[in-house]
Amino acid sequence: MRVFDFDGTIYDGESLFDLYLFSARYDMKVFRHLAPVLRYAVKYKLGKATLEQMERGVGKVARGYLRDLASSKGVDGLRVRSLDGAARAGLGDDVLVADASVIGADDLTGGLRSLVSAFWDHNMRKIKPWYEPRPDDVILTASFDVTVGEACRRLGVERLIASTIDPETLQVTYLNFNTNKPKRLRQVLGSDATIDEFYTDSEFDRPMLDMARKGFMVKGDVVTRVK
Repeated sequence: MRVFDFDGTIYDGESLFDLYLFSARYDMKVFRHLAPVLRYAVKYKLGKATLEQMERGVGKVARGYLRDLASSKGVDGLRVRSLDGAARAGLGDDVLVADASVIGADDLTGGLRSLVSAFWDHNMRKIKPWYEPRPDDVILTASFDVTVGEACRRLGVERLIASTIDPETLQVTYLNFNTNKPKRLRQVLGSDATIDEFYTDSEFDRPMLDMARKGFMVKGDVVTRVK
């Protein structure tokens, strides 16, 4: 079994930050979340935030951001344009379900689902060329299932272990960060799951590297075996 971190590993950049900037095209009020987003991104990369601080802080920021998007006329307009385009193409209203079948996001509003789909229409090009997906790969990420799930669907990868959001309350229900990663992987795949290869761009994934038979560090498009 191959297990991959997502952001910085097989995706060139930080997908949540890229989605944040992308969503500003449709509603400028999301910029009110810029300072806290940057603050927690820096703390995460520098390892200067505890798991509890990240859960509390990221949860608050994510909830406010998603609530802004859920009530956004600009984002809902994206949904309407998607429906209009589907109607002109003779595909019917169900096209949004097919185009935005985001893992874990079936209950998101049409506007948010359309935003995620439009984002990946634009950003799938940032999946690094060295990554050749297999259906039995596992993506293990601190990003949210409602965003990375659509990328996995397009890649043909069926197993995603990610941070989760309650689509009704927009509360973060699990932050798949740091030591929560191996904990969650064992819960989902079983305590006896064997990781043949693990790929990451960060030393903060050392617990996962220690679990794997082979470990690889990714810097840009260069993949180096470290275990």
